Amino acid sequence: MSDRIEQSITIKAPVSRVWKALTDYQEFGTWFRVRLEGPFVAGQAARGHITYPGYEHIRFEAIIREIEPERYFSFTWHPYAIDPKVDYSGEPPTLVEFTLEKTAEGTQLRVVESGFDKIPSHRRDEAFRMNEGGWKEQMGNIARHVEHA
Repeated sequence: MSDRIEQSITIKAPVSRVWKALTDYQEFGTWFRVRLEGPFVAGQAARGHITYPGYEHIRFEAIIREIEPERYFSFTWHPYAIDPKVDYSGEPPTLVEFTLEKTAEGTQLRVVESGFDKIPSHRRDEAFRMNEGGWKEQMGNIARHVEHA
């Protein structure tokens, strides 16, 4: 099993537009399906509630790591932390990194989530499998959000 998930998509929009969809907390919430409490600030937690049907009981929490305008955005979180009865805070988080690159067609958006080898073995495989499918879906969501806005 790999320690990392990598997904990439070309979005037919300028880097500035994709960047806004990725880092404006309200736009992020629209395509990611989470209602966030406030803007993304490096070094601070972003919190909210998932709005995806069937997962509304889940709180979203990520620690914003770096924001390099129109190039790089990263955060850490606990992958597939969906059981409200479990305290995941003692587990090491994974690192989610987005990079944007201008292309002839628009913007190449890449997401890499790494650190799965540090997730407790009893939930590592499921967290990896669910997030691998989740990132594929989310990359399609942001592309549709940007291209059809």
